[in-house]
Amino acid sequence: MSRIRAAFHDPDGARYGIPTYWWRGAPPGYATRRQLTAAGLRPGGQPVAAQILWQGVGGIRAAYLYRLDLAAPKRTATPAQLRAVRAALLARRTCPTCGTVRPYYIPRSLGECLSCASPLEVAA
Repeated sequence: MSRIRAAFHDPDGARYGIPTYWWRGAPPGYATRRQLTAAGLRPGGQPVAAQILWQGVGGIRAAYLYRLDLAAPKRTATPAQLRAVRAALLARRTCPTCGTVRPYYIPRSLGECLSCASPLEVAA
């Protein structure tokens, strides 16, 4: 085991407070949030069970691990929630000045579509 790996190897949590492993050194049964999401799971309120530490750009980096056996399935959105999200996204694409639905989101800095914000370019 290299010195770098040995520096981050603390499976009983004596040095770091929780079980700590090196990059790609965690035992089976643990997963990061991204791995849980890819598997259709979520932490489900459980605390962080372990961590992975590695030397990265800017210092020591950490990734927190959750137990797979305590993970809950992801919740699905209801049809009403999906309709509300679609309506909100449509409102972000609708220009308040001309009322046109654009294929892009209206810039918040301008408050209107690009055609209404710069009428000289449209006339040319």
